[in-house]
Amino acid sequence: MNNMINEKMFCFQCEQTAGGKGCAFNAGVCGKKNTTANLQDNLTGSLITLAKNTPKDKEEETAELILKGLFTTITNVNFDDETLKTLIDEVKNAGGNEPFDMKKIWNENEDIRSLKSLILFGIKGMAAYAYHAAVLGYREPVVDRFFFEALRGIGDMNADLRKLLPMVMKTGEINLKCMELLDRANTETYGNPIPTAVTMKVEKGPFIVVTGHDLYDLKKLLEQTEGKGVNVYTHGEMLPAHGYPELKKYPHLKGNFGTAWQNQQKEFADIPGAVLFTTNCLMPVKDSYADRVFTTEVVEYPEMVHIGEDKDFTPVIEKAIELGGYKEDMLFTGINGGSTLMTGFAHGTVLEKAPEVVEAVKSGEIKHFFLVGGCDGAKPGRNYYTEFVKMTPKDSVVLTLACGKYRFNDLDLGTVAGLPRIMDMGQCNDAYSAIKVAVALAEAFGCSVNELPLSMVISWYEQKAVAVLLTLLHLGIKNIYLGPTLPAFISPKVLELLVDQYNISPISTPAEDLKKMLG
Repeated sequence: MNNMINEKMFCFQCEQTAGGKGCAFNAGVCGKKNTTANLQDNLTGSLITLAKNTPKDKEEETAELILKGLFTTITNVNFDDETLKTLIDEVKNAGGNEPFDMKKIWNENEDIRSLKSLILFGIKGMAAYAYHAAVLGYREPVVDRFFFEALRGIGDMNADLRKLLPMVMKTGEINLKCMELLDRANTETYGNPIPTAVTMKVEKGPFIVVTGHDLYDLKKLLEQTEGKGVNVYTHGEMLPAHGYPELKKYPHLKGNFGTAWQNQQKEFADIPGAVLFTTNCLMPVKDSYADRVFTTEVVEYPEMVHIGEDKDFTPVIEKAIELGGYKEDMLFTGINGGSTLMTGFAHGTVLEKAPEVVEAVKSGEIKHFFLVGGCDGAKPGRNYYTEFVKMTPKDSVVLTLACGKYRFNDLDLGTVAGLPRIMDMGQCNDAYSAIKVAVALAEAFGCSVNELPLSMVISWYEQKAVAVLLTLLHLGIKNIYLGPTLPAFISPKVLELLVDQYNISPISTPAEDLKKMLG
């Protein structure tokens, strides 16, 4: 790899990184400027120093700042240099003075850099999950403490492969605990999701589109819009909110607007409603809708109105009323022309039907399960997932989660054994649901997860997908198909290790991959 010290920026943490090697110019492919990228590196370096300087008995009270800092540096979250400077000062004042120089890692031996990147990007993803749980009052000391351990390991310039490899696997182990924590936080707060049909029709009149992952922000907005004649629609990763009983009860939570995050610049153009971003993925905002975009939590963009900790969404509501919405009902469709989406098939619902599912497998009515999920993205090649799902046999079930499902979630594949052939398990963090179901099926059949008629086809884009992948590896799950491309930060030697131990494969063509899976 070229020495990055003289480059204007360096970032290779997302799937779309320039040339499949790294963004090193005036701006990243995601749209963040080189100044923003360098400030994010500065923030990460300050967090490493803070972790080193924090006594063990102070870790839990410092963890909140660590979570916020790591979450802020995830792809497509924060584009605002001034906010980053303020946060860096906050971290320095807490004990993060003399930031660790991240160039030391980017210019390190490629295998060490690869393992440290896996740990760093994994804990960034995990920080987002832990942050959402903490908002609801749920914390787990084991999870909080691991962020300090991992950051110290990343900053250890004497760390070798023997020390870093176990930490990579531990990142997956702790992320499993973190996803379980968030699952408990969401279900105990909002109830267990139930299967729900969601329309893509937008009714006439004022409306707000809510995107991101934070159910707490959606709940506060629903409370504040009640009785005001303003309808609320989900977008992107917020779609699964429709399955939660405590959110479903609001009649003005109407449906879903648009598809996955990477289409927002086209779908939001001249939108006659307000848009609230609660987490990633925010793309650079176009002029045609810049005056109606609002951010909250760690998401920020220069010159956009930010809703602070008081969660007073009055400016969002007033903008929606001012814009007035569509003059008549509008029927939109998904990528494949369908206008109804199903969600709410979390582990509670699926495991209730476990006896029927097991019987259907034993009788041969269901022959295979496919988990096709993960992040969506703009780069060509992601139509692979649409074609793959279309080609799955009629006696199979497609489990899906995260925004990658928008490639095919408006398809009508019919039913098998009385179940819909496509079952949306939720957001990216709801990979926990898929894991619970896989483990339960393995127990029912007295075999390992790897012996089940189950194939995993994972699409990745950013750091939360890295965290989930590490969890699957921690659980010993093999034969995962990963795409559209393999991470640029994984060195040939580390990739060889993952292939040898876990048989991770890059996707090829839907037909070839299906043939291998159904072998």
